[in-house]
Amino acid sequence: MFKELGAIMGLLRNGGKIQEEMKKFQEQLGAITAEGSAGAGYVTVKANGRQEVVSVRISAEAVALNDREMLEDLVAAAANQALTRAKEQVAQESAKLAASMGLPAGVMGGGLPGTGG
Repeated sequence: MFKELGAIMGLLRNGGKIQEEMKKFQEQLGAITAEGSAGAGYVTVKANGRQEVVSVRISAEAVALNDREMLEDLVAAAANQALTRAKEQVAQESAKLAASMGLPAGVMGGGLPGTGG
């Protein structure tokens, strides 16, 4: 515990560097992308590290089924999967950032401001 406090105190002395690194990280969130799919590929959704859905693809086969309720469920499932995967990637990247700044694992928790977490 004291080791972690020492690391945090060291970071407080380097506040400008931390802010700079956080700003870079936030800018990179848009480049993190993850994909989710549902219904054996009937619906595919892409999301970014800002927890924004950036694209939705619905196959012609899914549309031809003419089942609106099923399609709605597939879109929701694919979107949730994509957002979960994007959030996992953001957590991994925030852990790398924390490690590069000398912070113990889990200090940032993947819930950095602007990450949606």
